[in-house]
Amino acid sequence: MKRTMPGAQTPPLPPAEPGADGPVGVFDSGMGGLSVLREIRKLLPKEDLLYVADSGHAPYGDRSRGFIEGRAAAIADFFLARGVKAIVAACNTVTGIAVDGLRERCPVPVVAIEPAIKPAAAMTTSGVVGVLATRQTIACKRVSRLIARYGRDARILLQACPGLAEQVERAALTSPATRALAAKYITPLLEKGADTLVLGCTHYPFLAPLIQTIAGPEVTLINPAAAVARELGRRLRAEGVASGARRPGTEWFWASGPLDHAQRVITELWGSCRDVHQLPAGGARPQNSGEHRSKNGIRRPHTKRTSE
Repeated sequence: MKRTMPGAQTPPLPPAEPGADGPVGVFDSGMGGLSVLREIRKLLPKEDLLYVADSGHAPYGDRSRGFIEGRAAAIADFFLARGVKAIVAACNTVTGIAVDGLRERCPVPVVAIEPAIKPAAAMTTSGVVGVLATRQTIACKRVSRLIARYGRDARILLQACPGLAEQVERAALTSPATRALAAKYITPLLEKGADTLVLGCTHYPFLAPLIQTIAGPEVTLINPAAAVARELGRRLRAEGVASGARRPGTEWFWASGPLDHAQRVITELWGSCRDVHQLPAGGARPQNSGEHRSKNGIRRPHTKRTSE
């Protein structure tokens, strides 16, 4: 949905055929992925963007593996039925649990965010890095592999932050409750010498000013969203499907939770918007739209792997 004056009609969706004119699908368990969408829009101003906030099932951080895999697959099918040329998993929990399955499932590139442990380990001067994330992200094997690979010369402290993403879902970015919760998680990391904090959940960049105030100006915050936007741009160019449009790109929003709440929070976090559409219940696939299949009716494999 394009950020224009209220009262204008929502522009029609782009044609449901993958290619340079197709949109890019971006999704998260809720509103946190808007921090990634923001960086994509800055870097790729001509791309049409579809955003799904699975806010009716947020947060993913305390959900089961099977539930997260199912939701990721359903939202991917929703995007594929709309002819997306790439999908961005703007959720660290999805990356840790479900991204490999998405890449096997989808015939388009899948770009995924992950905690920025590599740059944090290279940047720290104290040798101590704190990672703020959900329980599921911290528990996943992908994060353990990142630490084993890039954290050998630094002490990596993993801090689960239950409740913090929910505060962003309420747009309660500066409330006393949010400040108290953030301080509860950040202070122990600082006491152990952390001079670099990784924002390991896409909700947390919206709390960056608050986190910086608590941590102090000498502490560096690392947000990997810009790196995701750069990787998406690289993949679109490599696939030959980067937009050549002369017009600015447009954004459309869907949510699985109550639309009045989604409208309010998206307006707060993203800026003025006109409509938020209801994500179809269950499978998230639109009515009268089949799965994304080749001409012979078989789902097309996508064997090329994408990097995070």
